[in-house]
Amino acid sequence: MFLDLIQQSEICTLLAETAQKMGLETYLVGGFVRDQLLKRPSKDIDVVCVGSGIALAEQVAETIAQRKGYKPQVAFFKNFGTASLVFGDWQVEFVGARKESYSRESRNPIVENGTLEDDQKRRDFTINALAISLNKHNLGALLDPFEGVQDLKRKIIRTPLEPDITFSDDPLRMMRAVRFASQLGFDIEADTFEAIKRNKERISIISQERITDELNKIIRSNPPSYGFKLLFYAELLHIIFPEMVALQGTEMKEGKGHKDNFFHTLQVLDNVAEVSQDLWLRWAAILHDIAKPATKRFSEKVGWTFHGHEEKGAKMTPQIFRKFRLPMGEEMRFVQKLVRLHLRPIALVKETITDSALRRLLFDAGDDIDSLMKLCKADITSKNYAKVQKHLQNFAKVEQKLIDIEERDQLRNFQPVITGELIMEVFGLSPSKEVGIIKTAVREAILDNILNNELEPAYAYMLAEAKKLGLEPLQK
Repeated sequence: MFLDLIQQSEICTLLAETAQKMGLETYLVGGFVRDQLLKRPSKDIDVVCVGSGIALAEQVAETIAQRKGYKPQVAFFKNFGTASLVFGDWQVEFVGARKESYSRESRNPIVENGTLEDDQKRRDFTINALAISLNKHNLGALLDPFEGVQDLKRKIIRTPLEPDITFSDDPLRMMRAVRFASQLGFDIEADTFEAIKRNKERISIISQERITDELNKIIRSNPPSYGFKLLFYAELLHIIFPEMVALQGTEMKEGKGHKDNFFHTLQVLDNVAEVSQDLWLRWAAILHDIAKPATKRFSEKVGWTFHGHEEKGAKMTPQIFRKFRLPMGEEMRFVQKLVRLHLRPIALVKETITDSALRRLLFDAGDDIDSLMKLCKADITSKNYAKVQKHLQNFAKVEQKLIDIEERDQLRNFQPVITGELIMEVFGLSPSKEVGIIKTAVREAILDNILNNELEPAYAYMLAEAKKLGLEPLQK
């Protein structure tokens, strides 16, 4: 069935010829085979042989050296019996066929040598248990013991063996089931999904890094909301991300209700995903309303309010990033900034908005203004199409005003000429409240267009503001 693939692919030919010379029963397995059937691009190949995967990898490297004049480096892990090498833009992983058994306390299996059948049984899902023979007697034959091809046609995620055993043995497979469903647009077969719900607590033995890796793959899928809904209804999300689950639900009081902020967040996430592949912008969509449960209040006069949820959400962002072992550097600060600022552009849709308000937004957002506007437009969710279009038209006007001001004033990454260091030097101050007051006054005057961001007028303004505080320069 796949004879042409092997004969026409240089790497597959190399693998087949090397394995046959070594007399090793060898197969292409897993995701590469699945993606060939789905006609999805893939540059990762998994190779299983009945014998030593490390020995096969080393011999393949020798074959490449003989034919290409260079020898790829083989990385190997003796404890796991695995090896890998890079050939062009191909990443090739080698492993000996094995069977596994597990203890209740760990997802790390006890591994023994096994047959291809043993290896296919230990695979997570039927669509990943497919194999293509590299052996001479049945070269290119597809081996499908669990009807994985049928499941691909039906668009079903299903475990090869009894799902409770599969998920109890390795609970990360529950996250992987959701991830594959979200990436491929497949359904999770009913018995498999129910087994996820029954075994959800087992996810607690999985490291946070592995959970986060799967979660980020779900976030990168399109639409990402599908994966989150599966996590929610399987109740895995309740364990791994309770802060997000807290957004779910509506409440009615005195005839006044509020929207379900969980499903609103998923819609915002999907809207962002339509215009950007940026993982961190997608995280900003997930976290933009994360503090609404903590700031929820009811007033007879105005109904439900969430005052300050943007500032509270910005404070929660580092905590959530730390919990998920996400990068705490510029990625976290980018998400935090967008969460903090996501309501600001909404206030700018009024016709009477001042240039100074637009300048402040440009100053605070800096180079992230475009991402902020994408998030804000994505945040417009309503079943009323006309209402959404009206808001989007208003945002288009704001964006044009921002472009005009940016072209005129060059405010991205704008820095006032009067710095805190200069203020301390002129007045002989150490870091203090007075320094902040003077620096803020100068900055606001520039943003309000009262003075130009040039040293001479700004310096004079600094002296005047300092005098109000009873301060005099050290040298006149």
